[in-house]
Amino acid sequence: MEVIHTIGRRKTAVARIYLKAGNGTITVNKRELNNYFTTPTLQYKVKQALSLVGAEDAYDVKVNVYGGGITGQAEAVRLAIARALCELDAENRAVLKPEGLLTRDPRMVERKKFGQKKARKRFQFSKR
Repeated sequence: MEVIHTIGRRKTAVARIYLKAGNGTITVNKRELNNYFTTPTLQYKVKQALSLVGAEDAYDVKVNVYGGGITGQAEAVRLAIARALCELDAENRAVLKPEGLLTRDPRMVERKKFGQKKARKRFQFSKR
């Protein structure tokens, strides 16, 4: 089996993954998954697509991820893995699509407007 390369994005995070046959090791930025994503919820998000397909121990995943925060990065990795699994076997799509793992989340940070404190918060109004 050749190496499958896919990209996943979330907010400003971009994840490039390389999926190949192996024994289930996930390396993120040359670090072990448990060392990079320390919270169990983020580890679950990264492994979610693999566990739904039932291929946790079948593939090795090498991840390069940059930008954004840890949650955005974890969700970017999840999307990339889901896309790779669909590229590997088209039948995986029927399992992943209903769970929403193949949808790129379009929500981005709203920009700050001038004359305001933040994007929507305003400075305190004084009538007098």
